[in-house]
Amino acid sequence: MADNPIRTRFAPSPTGMFHVGGARSALFNWALARQSPEGRFVLRIEDTDTARNRPEWTEGIIRALAWLGIEEGDPHFEGPYFQSAYAEQHRQTAEQLYKEGNAYYCDCTREQVQQRRDDPHLGYDGFCRDRGLEPAEGRALRFRVPEGGPTVVDDLIRGRVEFDHDAIEDFVIARGDGSPLFVLANVVDDVEMRINQVIRGEEHLSNTPKQQLLWQALGQHPPAWAHLPVIVNEKRQKLSKRRDKVALESYQDEGYLPEAMVNYLMLLGWGPGGDREIMPWEEMEPLFRISDVNSSSAFFDEKKLRAFNGEYIRALSVAEFVRRCQPWLEPEVAPWPAENFDPDLFAAIAPLAQSRVAVLSEIIPNVDFLFLDRPVLDQQSWNKAMKPGVGEHVLTAALDAFADPHLSWRAADLKAVLEEVGAQQGMKLGKAQAPVRVAVTGRTVGLPLFESLELLGREAVQERLRAALARLAAAETAGDAQE
Repeated sequence: MADNPIRTRFAPSPTGMFHVGGARSALFNWALARQSPEGRFVLRIEDTDTARNRPEWTEGIIRALAWLGIEEGDPHFEGPYFQSAYAEQHRQTAEQLYKEGNAYYCDCTREQVQQRRDDPHLGYDGFCRDRGLEPAEGRALRFRVPEGGPTVVDDLIRGRVEFDHDAIEDFVIARGDGSPLFVLANVVDDVEMRINQVIRGEEHLSNTPKQQLLWQALGQHPPAWAHLPVIVNEKRQKLSKRRDKVALESYQDEGYLPEAMVNYLMLLGWGPGGDREIMPWEEMEPLFRISDVNSSSAFFDEKKLRAFNGEYIRALSVAEFVRRCQPWLEPEVAPWPAENFDPDLFAAIAPLAQSRVAVLSEIIPNVDFLFLDRPVLDQQSWNKAMKPGVGEHVLTAALDAFADPHLSWRAADLKAVLEEVGAQQGMKLGKAQAPVRVAVTGRTVGLPLFESLELLGREAVQERLRAALARLAAAETAGDAQE
């Protein structure tokens, strides 16, 4: 075993819903950590922004990671740690940097800095560098950026990136009240937790030279850096929570399977090689190499994710599919009365639904007609199927045919009967079945009609055909009255 086992970290701030970009970063870190017996994935909640943090968001991060398969109990998982617990160590490190001459106190206000510069966007001009100010209330602590030369970041994805020191101002590491800034706290925590691989989003690359300078000032060897490509939408814009669907929880609630989401997220900037894309985590994990990640932006294609999810749903056993559907069948979620639900009937229709749904939440509109007293009627479907001279004739003929006591109530026989009904009306089966489908299920699209009729049962089907005919008659009467 190597003397220095891999220690990665995922350090989210609990300030909102869990972003799919964060989920991608977590998975890349997880894959790398799990490739050696002593590798560790450290979860650190960066909760020092008390004005924006909420406990439920921290809980949401932990739940979301567990949904992806990253959870406590795994020998590679360490944490969660909370950045706020290390506040005193952050302060002590700030004091150490000051005493060793790597930082100095500054009493300049923002307005004073701007007044001294022709261009206020140039930043701090080093005015207090040699004033020898002592610690005092209201004085910020600034890091003394070395003069001359660049800081070189050797990025595992982007290669050698140079940052000229002339373009890096003496940045603040502690506020006027003594509280350390994120840039310092982040480094102190990484040093304390022995992090040697930092894999994170591209947006953090600009912070890296400052953090590397801090690592070096503390006498520590910086970690290996890897900045992942930005994730963009179909317009090649960076994914935004204000504009795009980015919350992992929303995909979970919609019925995406975690294994499909994991598979898809792993492909955002990386690939296992070859043409194969659908691949379980167990096969992807040992193939992952951070050096194989592409630096170009990665397109988050929700349509492709949906297709992935459909593939994973169809690969489930029927029994597992039924189990996965349970959250959408609970009484507080399902639209039908609890007493109407028949688990055996659902299990019977599940194979038909499994082959058609792309997300699990679609199970409800596919099977609700079985458990509702009356189907949910889609008016557009009704208007399309119940055209004058068509709907009434088909429904009447179908009702008569289905009333035959000698008719075997089996899908194949029901199909044959409706084919005959259509032939009598001069219609092909596709057109003849539309009024029946809408009368029975409320929609023009759905599960195979004849298997649905078989499962719904003779009496319920006949009742719904009669109800549809009554609706047509009432509409005709209302129309006559208006004339």
